Amino acid sequence: MTQLSVNVNKVATLRNARGGAEPSVVAAVRTCVEAGAPGITVHPRADARHITPQDVDDIAAFLAHRQAQGDPELRRQVVPLRGHVEFNIEGDPRPALIDMVLRVRPDQCTLVPVTPGEITSHAGWQADAAGARLADVIPRLQAAGIRVSVFIDPDEEAVRWARQIGADRVELYTEPFAKAFARSRAEGERSFATYAAAAELAHGLGLAVNAGHDLDLDNLTLFRRLPHLAEVSIGHALISRALWVGLDRAVKDYLQVICDL
Repeated sequence: MTQLSVNVNKVATLRNARGGAEPSVVAAVRTCVEAGAPGITVHPRADARHITPQDVDDIAAFLAHRQAQGDPELRRQVVPLRGHVEFNIEGDPRPALIDMVLRVRPDQCTLVPVTPGEITSHAGWQADAAGARLADVIPRLQAAGIRVSVFIDPDEEAVRWARQIGADRVELYTEPFAKAFARSRAEGERSFATYAAAAELAHGLGLAVNAGHDLDLDNLTLFRRLPHLAEVSIGHALISRALWVGLDRAVKDYLQVICDL
């Protein structure tokens, strides 16, 4: 079954716009988890414009405490045990982020290329430029028990490159699909076929398949059919919907569509 990982960056963006502690990112995580979300994603950027290092620590502590409540043995564990709620930290492989990930030990680290000044991610890794940057980082993360996903465009070369550098998963960059779907269902179907081919290839090479960027309740009615889809990471659209229906309801709406309930 496809898992939903809720990206809570936008909650931190709203908090940082005013300063202070409201809205609380940890309270948002709690609401998402209580609504049934099996995963939480954050993207702590170098400029800390939304998620901060303190947020990462606070979320990790909340998820660990949630699993350890009432169990003294679990409370003694050095590495938090989060059960069915997975923690995914995404970002570029800068030393500060990798050090943070190795300290926090989330379930998954998604390595994403970052261009200075970008508003949000806008492309997958370019294989010819990124191999050397990631070849050393990936085994370090895996040695710490962290699953590694790499953010790529849906093409054969990128999938084969991800396998070559030792990633466990690929996250397919879905903005092109979302834009095609917004123009027409027919264009969305044609774009979807490209993603389906990439997913089949990834699966055949032993890579699990994640996806994310601009997925919403409308285009997920098609994209949820992607072969071998393990996880979708959704932030902006879900948090935007939460402004009108509440965060609990928004999470449940996305779970219903993703799981075709």
